[in-house]
Amino acid sequence: MTITLKMYSIKIGRKIKQSKEDKGLIMLAYDADLELFRDNFRRFMKDHIEPHYAQWEREGKIPRSIWSMLGENGFLCVDMPEEYSGYGVPTHYSLMLIEESARAGYSALSTGMSCHSEIAAPYILHIATEEQKQQWLPKMVSGEVVGAIGMTEPGAGSDLQAMRTSAILQGNHYILNGSKTFISNGQHADLVVLAVKTDPQARAKGVSLMLVDAHLDGFKKGTNLEKIGLHSQDTSELFFDNVHVPKGQLLGQTGQGFAYLMQELPRERTAIAATALGAIRGSIDVTIQYVKERQAFGQAISQFQNTRFVLAQAKIDELATAAFYERNVELYMQGKLDVETAAALKSFATDMQMKVADNLLQLFGGYGYMTEYPISRFFVDARIQRIYGGTNEIMKEIVARGMVGR
Repeated sequence: MTITLKMYSIKIGRKIKQSKEDKGLIMLAYDADLELFRDNFRRFMKDHIEPHYAQWEREGKIPRSIWSMLGENGFLCVDMPEEYSGYGVPTHYSLMLIEESARAGYSALSTGMSCHSEIAAPYILHIATEEQKQQWLPKMVSGEVVGAIGMTEPGAGSDLQAMRTSAILQGNHYILNGSKTFISNGQHADLVVLAVKTDPQARAKGVSLMLVDAHLDGFKKGTNLEKIGLHSQDTSELFFDNVHVPKGQLLGQTGQGFAYLMQELPRERTAIAATALGAIRGSIDVTIQYVKERQAFGQAISQFQNTRFVLAQAKIDELATAAFYERNVELYMQGKLDVETAAALKSFATDMQMKVADNLLQLFGGYGYMTEYPISRFFVDARIQRIYGGTNEIMKEIVARGMVGR
């Protein structure tokens, strides 16, 4: 099929090349279409992101207009089926965009696109009614609607059963009250996939999901939260004061929210790993360039054994992360990725991301602590990765439960 873009045009042919099999896993062969798509996205970022990103970091928000540009140029929800205006390409095309934006040093963009394309949109595709899909997905593909996911509350982070935001059915509407915090895309969001208590007396069995239009009366967005990293990723508190959500915007069945979360979290955590892998590769890229140019004691610091060993270890860590990540992507596309394996990947990849950024920053000396050097942004942006999507401590608990039970 041909994807017609404003400035970037590609033709996508074969969806998945199944050239080899290893213990039931599809081994993805070289995909020329994917590489062309990657090159086009890199061009887009060079033209439209690179000249402005530093300013956006200072301002604390990527402009809303970028979402429209991403949609116009074919970079949102690319694996959505064609009947919803997507391109129907395999998931690894979509994840590649997350990885590449992180590799370029734009983790705020990576996070925003991930929340929209890898988290919010798949919930709708897999759980929503046909009417809901037709209502929301084409607009998410075009960038007309920016999606977000609302789970975390001030008193309920990783323990989602403790959430207090309620949605009580009254006639043809749910009456929504409560708040959420740390919501990525919170300022720009037009649609929030929201976890709520439809039965406040129950714990897990009282959780449901709904599609909440951010323009409804009583829906309030707090100020853009200031963070130590991801400065241009808009992150907000959301407040709900007697918001009337139409009954038809319930996502799936009442009381099944936790089951849906378990179903969709593997993709979310794989996308977080895509950001981690891209950032690892990007931090290596900028460090290689620096150590070749930086002189000390009469030679490039790339010639010192310590520098070479640090770089070598970073490469080894990258290769290990990539192997784990690619295996998980293959499993996901086959419908075989379980919660425990996804949690293990998320923990491993984000720990590696933090480790590599820290070790490589050391090679820059004092310059690594200066914001004008990209390695500093790789470092501060890495820290949140071990927290959101479920803390890495929770990831280890999930893995352990799969091994020995609760």
